[in-house]
Amino acid sequence: MKARTALLVLLTAGVVGTAAWLVFFSPVLGVRSIDIVGNITVPTDRVRQQAAVPALHPLATVDLAGVEARVLGIRRLATARAERVWPGTLRIEVVEREPVAALQVGGKAAVVDKHGVVIEVKDTVPPLLPVLVVDRPAAGDPATTAALQVIQHLPGELVGRVRQVRATTAEGVSLTLSDGRSVVWGGTDRGEEKGRILTRLLRRKADVYDVSSPDVVTLR
Repeated sequence: MKARTALLVLLTAGVVGTAAWLVFFSPVLGVRSIDIVGNITVPTDRVRQQAAVPALHPLATVDLAGVEARVLGIRRLATARAERVWPGTLRIEVVEREPVAALQVGGKAAVVDKHGVVIEVKDTVPPLLPVLVVDRPAAGDPATTAALQVIQHLPGELVGRVRQVRATTAEGVSLTLSDGRSVVWGGTDRGEEKGRILTRLLRRKADVYDVSSPDVVTLR
């Protein structure tokens, strides 16, 4: 009886050991494909290369957090999420940063997202992106943050018509349109309301439209 029990224990241990070897050490359940989801402008091969996971590396031991951190080394990406899909696929879902404005620095155009993070640097400002003019351009700078928030509040029909967004302070945001007209926007409060009002006002002829106080708008 004791011999039979010992044999069962050995057999069980052998099965468990083999299973553990297959999952954690052997290439049998290794990474055979890396699927990239959500990328639009960033090439799939670039994300795979940045993930740096060797072929046939045991899927169970892939450091998912490490993969995500490496993939986020691509400046264009805002988020990355890695997960295991058995038996042999590593799936990486990414979200790209969307360009909302450009800063002119040293003869170049630094394209930034809604948080002020530089996505890429180009020779010229991309079409339809407004130029951001602030004293201390940086993510977290109050004036920069305010200007970017204002851009987010602009109605769709106005976004392509704004050529410059200037912010002297967080409460001193102004716009220059493609036809030369100016808009005094003020602070970030009541942004959607200001956008609706401005859309209506632009049907009237003027050089300057002041919507900084939506209750009392002025045209000059």
